[in-house]
Amino acid sequence: METNKIKNAKSFDELLDLKYGKIGTEKRDEFEEKAQYFVISEMLKESRKEVHLTQEQLAEKVGTKKSYISRLENGKCDIQLSTLYRIFETGLGKRINLSIG
Repeated sequence: METNKIKNAKSFDELLDLKYGKIGTEKRDEFEEKAQYFVISEMLKESRKEVHLTQEQLAEKVGTKKSYISRLENGKCDIQLSTLYRIFETGLGKRINLSIG
């Protein structure tokens, strides 16, 4: 990728288009998916720390293993929506609002 194109990008979206392609392309979709996993993993980690729980304590509250919570927080595994709700709502006392756009 040309350095000049990057320097001339006027927005973050334009930069993403240059680096990963337009929305809907395979490379961009893959990037967007990884970005969403990263956001979820950071939200999980921060929420857990807010309520002063260890990974092990959270795992016990929601009926899973510490290693699973650790992998989620590091973005190393997929998560089912029902598990995501259980972790945030039951384990952390947070409400989840799902939005599809």
